[in-house]
Amino acid sequence: MEPPGEGGEMAAALRAAKRALRGELRQRLRALGAAEKQRQSRLLSRKVIGHPKYQESQRIAIFLSMPDEIQTEEIIKDIFEQGKECFIPRYKPHSSHMDMLKLSSAEDISSLALTSWNILQPSDDDSAREEALAGGECRHFCGASPGASLETGGLDLIFMPGLGFDKKGNRLGRGKGYYDTYLDRCMKHPSGKPYTIALAFREQICESVPMAENDVQVDEILYEDC
Repeated sequence: MEPPGEGGEMAAALRAAKRALRGELRQRLRALGAAEKQRQSRLLSRKVIGHPKYQESQRIAIFLSMPDEIQTEEIIKDIFEQGKECFIPRYKPHSSHMDMLKLSSAEDISSLALTSWNILQPSDDDSAREEALAGGECRHFCGASPGASLETGGLDLIFMPGLGFDKKGNRLGRGKGYYDTYLDRCMKHPSGKPYTIALAFREQICESVPMAENDVQVDEILYEDC
């Protein structure tokens, strides 16, 4: 239970503001037709493929889309066509922990398990895939010398989903904190924080998104009118 006082009241007000905005954004997305979602997704795919940050990045993390998100299939196909490395999320239920695991090909997606959230992701017992931060985290935490020849890993670019965004880079997620927690891990990694790009329908752009101190801003938001 939140202790009484100004801090507790402010935190409660922030939670309430986020909850109300999530409800409004879910209504907007429910009203968006399949053809319009597909049109905006194709437009954003072209924006991404021509984006300088995408072109210069080699190790890229991207989400597998839910029905109310920008569809990422074309981007994933291009990642492999360009010879880049592709990583996708594996969310751990009942926590804020997420890993980014490597795909071997665009076709590899069809081998993934469907979770109770209706999201495709590698299964919990799939230990053969590379985790994007694994090499560098071992160097950081296992006491290896600076000259040791360990794979540094890390990511160059993360494409981020979300429910809503404002033009300052503030992001409203679904309330689990997966991406904020993962970006905190990235900042502790030798390769540093990757560049972050959110992919959004124009209906997801808000005047203002309420943010807590530990919420991480997105470097750039791509949407139809940007």
